[in-house]
Amino acid sequence: MPLAQPINIPTRSPSNSFSKPYSPTNPYGSGGITYSPPGGYFAGTGSVASGRPEKVLHPFATGELRLLLLENINQGAVQSFKDEGFQVDFHTRAFSEDELLDKIHLYHAIGIRSKTKITEKVIKAATKLLVIGCFCIGTNQVDLNAAAAAGIPVFNSPFSNSRSVAELVMAEVIGLSRQLHDRTREMRDGVWNKVSKGCYEVRGKTLGIIGYGHIGTQLSVLAEAFGMRVLYYDVLPLMPLGSATQVENLDDLLGLSDCVTLHVPELPETKMMISGPQLAKFKKGSYLINNSRGSVVDIPALIDAIKSKHLAGCALDVYPHEPGANGKPFDNQLNSFATALRALPNVILTPHIGGSTEEAQRMIGVEVSTALTRYLRFGATTGAVNFPEVDLRAITADQTNFIRVCHVHVNQPGVLRQVNEILSDFNVEKQYSDSKGSIAYLMADISGVSESDVQAIYERISKTRANIITRLLT
Repeated sequence: MPLAQPINIPTRSPSNSFSKPYSPTNPYGSGGITYSPPGGYFAGTGSVASGRPEKVLHPFATGELRLLLLENINQGAVQSFKDEGFQVDFHTRAFSEDELLDKIHLYHAIGIRSKTKITEKVIKAATKLLVIGCFCIGTNQVDLNAAAAAGIPVFNSPFSNSRSVAELVMAEVIGLSRQLHDRTREMRDGVWNKVSKGCYEVRGKTLGIIGYGHIGTQLSVLAEAFGMRVLYYDVLPLMPLGSATQVENLDDLLGLSDCVTLHVPELPETKMMISGPQLAKFKKGSYLINNSRGSVVDIPALIDAIKSKHLAGCALDVYPHEPGANGKPFDNQLNSFATALRALPNVILTPHIGGSTEEAQRMIGVEVSTALTRYLRFGATTGAVNFPEVDLRAITADQTNFIRVCHVHVNQPGVLRQVNEILSDFNVEKQYSDSKGSIAYLMADISGVSESDVQAIYERISKTRANIITRLLT
C-alpha cells in the first residue's frame, strides 16, 4: 500500500544555529537508556490499536524523492526503498567530501556506513536533504549539531550487530589464549611449530568488559557459557546478567582481568581511556581487545606494553585512521605505528569487521531503512539521535480532508501560538511537539482542509520567523 510522501523542496532558514552541544545521556552505551514511545516502534505506520485501515495518503507537491546510498549498504534495504517508489542511486564505495559537495544537492536522503563523512560544509550544500541514515552503530561520522540545526534528523542502528560483535570477541579471546594467529601464520610460511607454552584454556579465566550495553551484556552471557568469570565496568549501575559482577572503578577491572574488552562509543570521555597509565595496571600476561572505536586506545603505548611482555597480546578491529575502501593500504602513511603493530607476536588485526555479518547487515538494513521511510512518509522521528522524538498514530481511511503538518523550528517562545493561529480555522485532530536543545519539532493532523487551503497553510507556516523546515503530508 503506498504511503504518504512529503513536499520535496524543504524551506530552511540559514540563520538558525544549534546553541547547545549534543551530549548523549550515557557515554558508555548502556543498554538501559533507550526510549520507546507508547504504541511501540511502528506506532506511526498503521492503525493497529483501532483496527481500522490506514488512509492512503498523497503528496502535497509532485516529484520523486531521491536517495543516495553509499558504502555497499545491504541490498535488502536498497530494494525496500525502491519498493516505496523512491529513486535510488547506489554505490559500493564511500564518497569524499568533494564528491558529496558536488552531488548532495540532488538528494532528499542519504544512507552511509562508517567511512563517508557528512560535515557541516556538506550539510550546508545539501539544500534538499531531509534525513540521514547511518547503516551502522555509530554516528560520529556525521556532524550531528549541524544536521539538527538544518532540520535533518539522523537515524542509526545501535544494537542490530550486537551479537556479531560479541561472537567475534569470543573468537578473539580464544584466538589470543591459544596463539592461533601466530600458529596459522607459521603454517602458511611452511613452518611446523607445535607448542603449548603460553597457551591456555579460557575456562576459569576472568573477562573484563568495559561498557555493559547491548554488546557487553551479550558477550557476558557467551563468556559465562565458556566457563569464564565476568567482571564489568560502566558509568551507570546496571543489573548483571547471569553471574557477572560490576566493579566500581576501572583500575579494579584492569588489575583483575585476564582479558579486557572495550565496548564504548567515541566521546571526549572515552578518548585515549586506555593509555600508558591504564596499561600499567593490567594484569601481567593479560590481553586487550578493542572492537569499539579507534580513538579509545593509545596504540603506541599498547605496542610498548606488548614489546615489554607486560601484555601477552591484543586484538584490534578499529584504528584512529582507516582506509576509505577495500584494497587500500594499511601502512605508516595512514597510521605511524602500522609497521610496528603488524610485527608484534600474538596480535590479531582485523579491518573493522565487528558487525560485518550477513545477519547483522540485514538487520541494520531493515531498521534504518524503516526509520528513514517512516520519517519521509509519516514524519515520525522516533529513534533519531540528534532530534526531538515525535510521532502520531496514522490517519485512518475514514478520515477525509486531512493533512499532516511536520514543522521543524527553532525552540523559542511563541511558536506554537503562531502556528495554532494559522490552523485556527481548521480542526486540529491531534498534535504533539517536543524539543531537543535549540531544535523543536511539531506534528499536527488537521481536518476540514480543502485543496485550496493546503498551499496557503504551507506558505504561512514556512514563513514564520522560527521556521527551519515545513512539510505537509496530504
